[in-house]
Amino acid sequence: MKKQKLKNTELRVKDFIKSLCFLCPSFLGVCVFFIIPFGVVVYYSLIDGVASSEFVFLDNFKALLQNSSFRIAAKNTLTFSATAVPLAVILAIVLALLLECRIPMKSQFRTFFLSPMMVPVASVVLIWQVLFNNNGTINEFLANFGVDKIDWLNSAYCQVVVVILFLWKNLGYNMILFMAGIANIPKDLLELADVEGASELYKFFAIKLRYLSPTVLFVTILSLINSFKIFREVYLLSGNYPYTELYTLQHFMNNTFLSLDYPKLSAAAVVMALVMVILIAFLFAAENWFGKDVEG
Repeated sequence: MKKQKLKNTELRVKDFIKSLCFLCPSFLGVCVFFIIPFGVVVYYSLIDGVASSEFVFLDNFKALLQNSSFRIAAKNTLTFSATAVPLAVILAIVLALLLECRIPMKSQFRTFFLSPMMVPVASVVLIWQVLFNNNGTINEFLANFGVDKIDWLNSAYCQVVVVILFLWKNLGYNMILFMAGIANIPKDLLELADVEGASELYKFFAIKLRYLSPTVLFVTILSLINSFKIFREVYLLSGNYPYTELYTLQHFMNNTFLSLDYPKLSAAAVVMALVMVILIAFLFAAENWFGKDVEG
């Protein structure tokens, strides 16, 4: 009996060592490319400069929060994310539900929303410049109705233009994810609801949305991350210093990097990471509460 226990223990130890061997390359990659660089960023955020390396603790964060450019960038980024992310989730659900119905030209409709995923960012920006330029297609169309020209990227409508661009790029992928989630909803529950005379609205909120809660969480996190990466498109549209409402955290960090102010840049990166962690933790808590009575 003791020999059998000893043999089982040896097998478990060998399995553990094998697991470590398989995990080591991935763990080393994560350490080298993610954990260690982030640790360096945290270190830089707590010193007054790369040359002197004097420890100043939270002084960089205090100076950052008092910086007017940072406050503008943070406000614009949060406003954009608060607008674009819910729209990206809600519209993707609507499109997925629409494609579940028997509609004509379903394949063409799906292709239309997936095609932006294959278009390079530079090409997308070129299309948007043609559309929303001061002498672009949109202004030419509106002129037929007597509307004066609008400088879309240098006016109060600039965020609307970027939100439309964000949705155009991301709706297709989100839609596919929701279609996969809808396909996994137990059909017997929906059939039972039909027999009981439940309305489509009740079936959506009581059954479909509850089973879609993990997909909603994933799509929301993905859209949130993508909303923080809108800098590429805005930079190609407007450069380093766009109209005030398009000045995002990425613009602030890029310009700070160009000025070689590493402590301020690192402090901004740490703040941004903390905000992302808090938002994602809140989303996980909300999904756990909403889908707690759904069987796995």
